Amino acid sequence: MVSLVQLRILDAVHRHGSVTAAARELHYTQPSLSHHLARLETETGAHLLQRVGRGIRLTEAGRLLAERAAEIIGRVDSAAAELSTLVGLRAGRVRLAGFGSVMSALVPRAAAVLAERHPGLELGLADAHPDDALRLLRAGRADVAVIFRYDETAPEEDGVRLRHLLDDPLYLLTGGDGAGGGPLADHRDAAWIGGCQRCRAHLVELCERAGFTPRLTSTTDDMVVMQSLVAAGLGVTTIPGLALRAHRDPAVTVTRLDVPPRRIFAATYGDPPDPPATAALLDALGEAAALTARTAAR
Repeated sequence: MVSLVQLRILDAVHRHGSVTAAARELHYTQPSLSHHLARLETETGAHLLQRVGRGIRLTEAGRLLAERAAEIIGRVDSAAAELSTLVGLRAGRVRLAGFGSVMSALVPRAAAVLAERHPGLELGLADAHPDDALRLLRAGRADVAVIFRYDETAPEEDGVRLRHLLDDPLYLLTGGDGAGGGPLADHRDAAWIGGCQRCRAHLVELCERAGFTPRLTSTTDDMVVMQSLVAAGLGVTTIPGLALRAHRDPAVTVTRLDVPPRRIFAATYGDPPDPPATAALLDALGEAAALTARTAAR
């Protein structure tokens, strides 16, 4: 059976003339979107797309179905808009799961935006590492999961859609003893403090690219504790910008590293469009992220 999400995808491809652009609009990865199109061709028994050079275009059957899809989507969206207007966002609850530094530096701004626009909407929050946040999302215990990724080539799980919020730069923390920051290689002989498992693995990878393996003497998930250990002269570490926004120990020296930032995403699960409350939360997160990006940590 042809689904509404398949029709939305075909309509987006028709409007943009590009699978990549359609995937960007709908917050799908390109492979996931291509999979949906292949299933649509199988279910309709019609050849809908054909390759032209490096691009694609719709066949006659594809254009016919895309035109009908636009009509169907328009009617469904109009009905949803009328229903949302009738019900509004005067009540209800929306739930967010996110990791520590984003919960302290980004989510409060988004919560303020959401409360101003929809004062009757209750926001539920859960502090969870990215993998745990995604599990809550898939289990239906969260409506939005705020996660980060260092590796953009990691495959997106089927049904998970990502909306990029901001890039979070990485900083080197050293003691305030005048030793200064400098590149990672300058601290090859130092004791290192590692963070959560994913951050720790990323730290080791960065140091190995700089030509050495860090000597990890301490590990903690608590960014405040990490800074306290550095201030006490017990080692050096790296820390993301959002964590510095939440807390900055004046006794440490902070140096921005010239390495790719971690990328922060808002993840939702299931076919678009998102429910009104979830869409309102995503908009608030996007606005808060834009403000955060304009005022980088110093």
